[in-house]
Amino acid sequence: MAENTQAAAAAAEKAAQTTAPAQPQNDQRGDRRGPGGRGQGRGQGGPRGRRPEIAPEEKQFDERVIHIDRVARVVKGGRRFRFRALVVVGDRKNRVGVGTAKGADVTAAVTKATEIAKKHFITVPNQNGTIAHEAQSKVSGARILIMPASAGTGLIAGGVVRTILEVAGIKNALSKSLGSTNKTNAAYATIAALQSVVPASQWITKKTGSAAKAPKAVKPAAEAKPAAKKAAAKKSEA
Repeated sequence: MAENTQAAAAAAEKAAQTTAPAQPQNDQRGDRRGPGGRGQGRGQGGPRGRRPEIAPEEKQFDERVIHIDRVARVVKGGRRFRFRALVVVGDRKNRVGVGTAKGADVTAAVTKATEIAKKHFITVPNQNGTIAHEAQSKVSGARILIMPASAGTGLIAGGVVRTILEVAGIKNALSKSLGSTNKTNAAYATIAALQSVVPASQWITKKTGSAAKAPKAVKPAAEAKPAAKKAAAKKSEA
């Protein structure tokens, strides 16, 4: 009888455990979340922490890739291909340079050309956003003519010439390509033309205040003609 009673009691306890509602367990993640609910525990109930935005650094120079070409070298086993890049670099403050270089890939060629361009900067005389006078230069088969323009005209140029004038800081100019369309020769011809420009202060003369107020020189009276002198001498003798 005692064994039957113990078995019945054990069965009753098991039945009670299966029918009783499960007790909620403490969720450690819920404790970390804080009183605000999911995602509110970070940063004392605020939004998720974000990394501070880093402002991009302003580039000192304006670098433009004008042309990329693939070149080949014939060797004993076949042909080796490389890349040639033409790059113009300027600070938009009257300084500009052009460089060309070769590399095993495009990135290497552009990097080399950029370094070469920075080592060969020239200063362009800028007069009210344009050049002081017209300039013309010839490199190989390319011949470039650049002329000054009034304010508001803009850059009437195309291709390589326009890019070089933009990065040099010239805002108003006229240009014409009179020879070959080879981009490398045109770029170096443009640089040579800009380099030949003479600043206006070296060739434009201005009247000073003292010179403007100086009195005009009085011209001496014209001498009498020899014939009139002879006639006057005869009358006196008579």
